[in-house]
Amino acid sequence: MKIPLSPPAFNVGALKDMNKLKNVFELAKNPLISRRYLRWDKLRHHKIEGYEPEDLWMAAKLHRIGTLKPIPLRDKSGVRFQFSVPELVQENLHRIDFGAGAAVGVPEPITNPQTKDKYLIRSLMEEAITSSQLEGAATTREVAKEMIRTGRPPRDKDEQMIFNNYVTMQRISRLKDKPLSPETIFDIHKLVTEKTLPDDCQDAGGRFRRDDEKRVVGDDFGVVFHEPPPAGELEQGLKTMCDFANAQVPDYFIHPVIRAIILHFWLAYDHPFVDGNGRTARALFYWAMLHNGYWLFEFISISTILRKAPVKYGQSFLYTETDDNDLTYFIVAQTKVIQKAIDELHAYIDRRSLELTQLESQIHALDLFNHRQVDLIRHALKHPYGHYTIESHRNSHNVVYQTARTDLLNLYSRGILEQQTVGKRLMFSPAKDLTEKLRKMGKKLANK
Repeated sequence: MKIPLSPPAFNVGALKDMNKLKNVFELAKNPLISRRYLRWDKLRHHKIEGYEPEDLWMAAKLHRIGTLKPIPLRDKSGVRFQFSVPELVQENLHRIDFGAGAAVGVPEPITNPQTKDKYLIRSLMEEAITSSQLEGAATTREVAKEMIRTGRPPRDKDEQMIFNNYVTMQRISRLKDKPLSPETIFDIHKLVTEKTLPDDCQDAGGRFRRDDEKRVVGDDFGVVFHEPPPAGELEQGLKTMCDFANAQVPDYFIHPVIRAIILHFWLAYDHPFVDGNGRTARALFYWAMLHNGYWLFEFISISTILRKAPVKYGQSFLYTETDDNDLTYFIVAQTKVIQKAIDELHAYIDRRSLELTQLESQIHALDLFNHRQVDLIRHALKHPYGHYTIESHRNSHNVVYQTARTDLLNLYSRGILEQQTVGKRLMFSPAKDLTEKLRKMGKKLANK
């Protein structure tokens, strides 16, 4: 990753030619300027006849300057960060509100109490794994999922990092109704970094970094990307950040999604901890989204999207820091990430629903089960925590007791159902790996 090219200094006084100034104001209406929020290193490559790249930049700055609003976060020189909400962000906010804040359009498997836990666990695992991979964890997804599903202890630091993130995401779900406090942030950080901190700072979990501990953020070649505030400023900064997260400051409305994104940036910018700042920042983003009613974010993984383009993620921080503390760059990038994450969830559920439909058709076509058993299997696929008794099966299909009993015991013997005795009654439930068992049955029959 490279530090972005510094933009030309913005100086309205340099435009003494009133005709040129008028032209630049007209240029600001061009869709390239008004509809896109391009950084100087991108904008300078565009061509508009009769204008130099510096004119395009002047037009862009003039278009933006009147819409920027300050927040309490300040840089090391004491200058406030600021943001605007351009049209492309407004569009994304509308789509996020519609897709993640209301029940309208939410896929049925997530609203179904019988199936939503399966999607919740998947999301928690995805976020835990990819958030850790963003910070350098090398464990594969398959190994990580096996660890989480089986409950075995982590075998190394990378697995521990993933396990910590998984536990943290579960904790965030329970904290969502409470206001954010410094104590809560310390607790989250301690969870994130448990048993993963460097040997020389094992006590750093849940406390601020000290003056004698690593402060700058850079690469392995000595390039410094970011120098966060000194340790003495962190306590007040964290208190102010919590006031911001709880909507106590500033004194104007900020869209909840924008507030969550800025909170993500703020923690990462202040970098208050020795390690684990990125993971803690993303955890706080989830807290903010869930706290403000975007309940679908229990099922969404933004780190899955960030992991696909980690350089863009890093650049969005640098763009803000190197252009008048303009948070809009980070906001533009993150609203796109959020929308892609929502789209991926819907696409995944659509794929799973299609697979389920195809599997149901395959079950019928294979002629492995009678029609009553096929109906029960269809129900079980959609209700993995359902229960069946001989009596309930008999009543559903208007058959005699012995026929119903034979149906269920046959499904049990073939591994489709699990069986237990409750009182004097036999109780049946879907096998935990029902889908995989049915697939194997189909493949086995097809290969004969």
